[in-house]
Amino acid sequence: MKKFTLTMVGLLCAVAANAKTLVAYYSYTNNVEKIVNALSSQIECDVLEVEPAEKGLDYAANNYAIGSAQIAAIRNNPDDASSYPAIDNVDVNMDDYDMVIIACPLWWSQMAAPFQTFLFKYGDQMAGKNIGVIVSSSSSGISGVVADAQRLIPEGNFIEPTLWIRSSQTSGAASLISEWLTDINYNGLTSALASVAGGNDFEIVASNGMIGVNGDFNTLVLYDFAGNKVAETAGAPVNTDAFRPGIYIAHAKKGTHTITRKINIR
Repeated sequence: MKKFTLTMVGLLCAVAANAKTLVAYYSYTNNVEKIVNALSSQIECDVLEVEPAEKGLDYAANNYAIGSAQIAAIRNNPDDASSYPAIDNVDVNMDDYDMVIIACPLWWSQMAAPFQTFLFKYGDQMAGKNIGVIVSSSSSGISGVVADAQRLIPEGNFIEPTLWIRSSQTSGAASLISEWLTDINYNGLTSALASVAGGNDFEIVASNGMIGVNGDFNTLVLYDFAGNKVAETAGAPVNTDAFRPGIYIAHAKKGTHTITRKINIR
């Protein structure tokens, strides 16, 4: 049975509803933190920093011996929670967000171990959300980090391209981020539909794999969060069995009255 989260998009005349973005990151050398600071200056977002529970570890010592051992433990038993290093508790409700941008460094060709822990705990809660990936590394390719992200967020809607910022490029991160936001059409991804509503005697309902309208109505139209129409009906509810998990916009009309609701299908 599919799970729905139904949210009021707006009750004001012609008000655009903006999606909410979370930027989650881990930074050891501060390069990723600088990148996230540059990113958060260009978009509206909440920022969450992931920190290891054990403080003062010198991951760089002995050719990153600690980090290498952590990566090896995860690689050997990726489904075992005990393989992942402990991190500080974080206070986050993933239902609040439609897009998550993750930013982390590369360790031994893979995602830094503490950030893998975060995604191991919260990746399933990111199902259907748009996922942007930013990786910092000195030289190595980042395909291993992307593969880790896709493994840990199995039902995420990964946005292309991934942004790779080499350590030597950190000082120029702002311009690289600006270009990347354009490349992924960030504004389009995080803008919903306009809503005109008020004084209505009908309501959009979602349950048991169906989306319909409680009360008389003329049309019900469903859009994905990119603005593409995926279904339309003037009577029977819409069956969502074939829909991918994700954020959808339901727009119902009766005469001159309309209702717009955001629906998270899981």
